[in-house]
Amino acid sequence: MNSPKYNTPPLDQRSVYLRKLVVRALAGGGRGHIGSSLSLIEVIRVVYDDYLTLDLQNLLWEERDRFILSKGHGCLAQYAVLADKGFFDLDELDKFCHNDGILGGHPEREIPGVEVSTGALGHGLSIGVGISLAARIKKKEYKTIVVTGDGEINEGSVWEAAMSAAQHSLENLTVMIDYNKNQSYGFTKEIIDLEPMLNKWASFGFGVIEIDGHDVNSIKSCLNSLPIAHGKPNAIICHTVKGKGLDFAENKPEWHHKSNITDEEIEQMNDCLNSKQLKG
Repeated sequence: MNSPKYNTPPLDQRSVYLRKLVVRALAGGGRGHIGSSLSLIEVIRVVYDDYLTLDLQNLLWEERDRFILSKGHGCLAQYAVLADKGFFDLDELDKFCHNDGILGGHPEREIPGVEVSTGALGHGLSIGVGISLAARIKKKEYKTIVVTGDGEINEGSVWEAAMSAAQHSLENLTVMIDYNKNQSYGFTKEIIDLEPMLNKWASFGFGVIEIDGHDVNSIKSCLNSLPIAHGKPNAIICHTVKGKGLDFAENKPEWHHKSNITDEEIEQMNDCLNSKQLKG
């Protein structure tokens, strides 16, 4: 399926700035999942800015909402948002994948603001189901958001978790699918076609909606309107563009991950983002 035709607004200054933080980390580490992180920026930005209830002074506050980045390789987007919001110092981005830094190629529980260590794909939703059930048992009101990749949902464990979530009517659980139509170094349609995506999640007992995953207002409106259907877990299919914001990398499978990133490539990325900042 092609993405629905959305009138995606231009990237605003905050979205450009967060992408520049991703590039800063790439410059520090010389490697990273570029395309996979840039498709996530608006989703993670809105989740942290406008939805999650957290306490920066008490990161283990029991009433906090939980966020799980199941597609852990997209961690640079989460690191950019966490650093910008003060969970840790911005200088940590310069030490991405360094022995003396806290930020690795996948999120780890020891990083301030990271709820769960992820990276082995297909496990985040199962963890989210357990957390949501725990909230019910303890009579707590906290909500759980799980972000998955589209290629990630090839994993059978995702659908086992989905069946469990529906069986237990976990309307405090939301899965957001980063549907950028790419997985690793190919296109989902050619590797394992995921369509009909909406019908799949609906048939597993979820309330489902499709949105433009780069439209901040649409994401905000959707999250603030949850649950989608009373008594059902929520699935938000976020139509995104892999590499969003870097015109030369958008929808290009070869930009899924880069190793040995050169100074020239970093300059190219920053020049592209600077031009968008000037337009904004």
